[in-house]
Amino acid sequence: MQENKAKYVTIHALAITLVCVSTMVIQIPIPLGYMHLGNACILLMAAMLGPSAGMMAGGIGSALADLLTGYTQWVLPTLLIKGLMGLAIGLLANGSRERSFHMRSPRMLLASVAGIAIMVFGYFIAGSILNGSVYTGLLQVPGLTLEGVLGIVIFYAAGFALEKTKAVRLIGLNR
Repeated sequence: MQENKAKYVTIHALAITLVCVSTMVIQIPIPLGYMHLGNACILLMAAMLGPSAGMMAGGIGSALADLLTGYTQWVLPTLLIKGLMGLAIGLLANGSRERSFHMRSPRMLLASVAGIAIMVFGYFIAGSILNGSVYTGLLQVPGLTLEGVLGIVIFYAAGFALEKTKAVRLIGLNR
């Protein structure tokens, strides 16, 4: 039992760190923020590890990246938006069954598109509120959409590679 707790904490901590670092490594400025690779990692962590890990990795990892890179006004919105994004992806990708990771599953495509839609809509709302203008919120939608599509492409490339190498079994996700 203690071994499972340690494994759970370790995997979740690594997922949070992976999202944070991948968000910070490459940042391309867009109106009101930046494009990054963190969304691909949120998709991957939520799909592989499930809704609770997706919510923590997405919310905490992304909020830490905002805090550490000087986007402090976005920390709370990011915590909520990316946490909800990770939760939704984890729920949709895994369903009510035991956790399994299958990239060709229609659930995986639905989960990735829904997660990115939550992210784009969430930042549109947050940008509109923080800047007091719907127009200003709309300015970031094209960049966020492009970032989301790029995240899905990278997610699928990494996901198929992990599935092919059987790495998912090594961390005990597929039984």
